[in-house]
Amino acid sequence: MWTSTPTASSTDIYDKVAGEMQQKGYGCECLGGGRISHQSQDKKIHVYGYSMGFGRAQHSISTEKIKARYPDYEVTWADDGY
Repeated sequence: MWTSTPTASSTDIYDKVAGEMQQKGYGCECLGGGRISHQSQDKKIHVYGYSMGFGRAQHSISTEKIKARYPDYEVTWADDGY
């Protein structure tokens, strides 16, 4: 899940998405969070940081999923940053 709205918290986003998924009969669990920097002009995506409420996601997994969807992008990650 992600948002371009800087004021939305991880908890707010998760609650909305989890509710929508549960209505469709799916289970949902948050395994951590972080941030994504998307520089479309340069075709670069950087995954970093953590969620105050959910901790740090495994960014290596997130970047592999992103690379599969955006094969022509440079996709990187780091545990640094908030």
